[in-house]
Amino acid sequence: MDRETRVLAEKHFQGLRGRLPGGVRRAPDCVDFIERPDAFSYADFFKGYLLPNVPCVFSSAFTEGWGSRKHWVTPDGKPNLDYLLQNYGDIVVPVANCGVQEYNSNPKEHMPLRDYISYWKAYIQENDSSPKGCLYLKDWHLCRDTSAEDVYSLPVYFSSDWLNEYWDAINVDDYRFIYMGPAGTWSPFHADIFRSFSWSVNVCGRKKWILFPPGQEEALRDCHGSLPYDVTSPALLDVRLHPARAHCSPPLEVTQEAGEMLFVPSGWHHQVHNLEDTISINHNWVNGCNLAPMWHFLQQELRAVQREISEWRDAMPDWYHHCQVIMKSCTGINYEEFYHFLKVIAEKRLLTLANGTGTGTAGSVDDTRLGAQQAAFDVSRITEVLASLIANPDFQRVDTSTFSLQPEELLQQLEEAVTATASL
Repeated sequence: MDRETRVLAEKHFQGLRGRLPGGVRRAPDCVDFIERPDAFSYADFFKGYLLPNVPCVFSSAFTEGWGSRKHWVTPDGKPNLDYLLQNYGDIVVPVANCGVQEYNSNPKEHMPLRDYISYWKAYIQENDSSPKGCLYLKDWHLCRDTSAEDVYSLPVYFSSDWLNEYWDAINVDDYRFIYMGPAGTWSPFHADIFRSFSWSVNVCGRKKWILFPPGQEEALRDCHGSLPYDVTSPALLDVRLHPARAHCSPPLEVTQEAGEMLFVPSGWHHQVHNLEDTISINHNWVNGCNLAPMWHFLQQELRAVQREISEWRDAMPDWYHHCQVIMKSCTGINYEEFYHFLKVIAEKRLLTLANGTGTGTAGSVDDTRLGAQQAAFDVSRITEVLASLIANPDFQRVDTSTFSLQPEELLQQLEEAVTATASL
């Protein structure tokens, strides 16, 4: 990040003063297509797409050197199932049944990859049908299960990735996934976890994306307040079931070809269909640009938990603590872990600034290759959100006595760093 980009970004967020962008946005008429890697910089992406939170598609030229595009794909562009079987066959993977609705998702089972590949081959031979249903390998943590160095490399545009930086630092999990499945597999309507950004590359195959900007999803709720499972269902045309449907603007539809990379902005609800046999690589990621939406989402999640068990508020000892426990179970994170998430990233950025560094390897747990200006921007964003967290009444009920660094002390360090880097 250069100084000009940092100044632009900080002015953008100062104008919001801690609020999320207001109003319901309409989808653009089309998505921008980025053709040449040598003519598109990180600053171009940051200012044109990350900061305004709009999608774009990168051409296959951005991924042509990836090992997965060479080894995972046959000469005719199909998934190389035999290669995958030989190299990863014993790994147990999660598989969803696209033909079964369980709430607004699909039930999953786990099986060795070799069993899924056997199913897939039989599915193709039977003209895209199987008595087992339409099965989709989703959310396979390949990086967690084995080395992915020869599979793909992290594009610089997505290298400010606090979510995976944090999980790598505590060595617990990650948000890097492989998806693969035959034509007809799909993902129901949803927004990404924690209101994260995501990026998705088709190693082979084609996808159809249906995307709605933040706020448009509210018009798709049914008369009970629930979001749809399938936005292509004729049931959405029934005004008795979906009384606000007419107020929803048309979505943005994108056909993603083999090798292409799609940036999915924060809070954009979407539905995805595989038009051919497809393999894709996906990351969910958070950084300073969508930290406030993440914090807003977590507050919504806690309020939802509190509403669900409100009748036990007076009778249950430590009711507020139980709400946090339930939130962690349902959402994957609660206020205590959110603080630790902020703390881990903050301490790394403060160290970067103290050492005058910022030229490390992208995606490493120790640094970011985006430089000191990026570190200063990150510190400014964490400072604002941490101050809001500390002032939150529900966080004030969290027992912080065992924290290695008290939130107020961390905030003071960050505020001092913001002042010190103002002229950087």
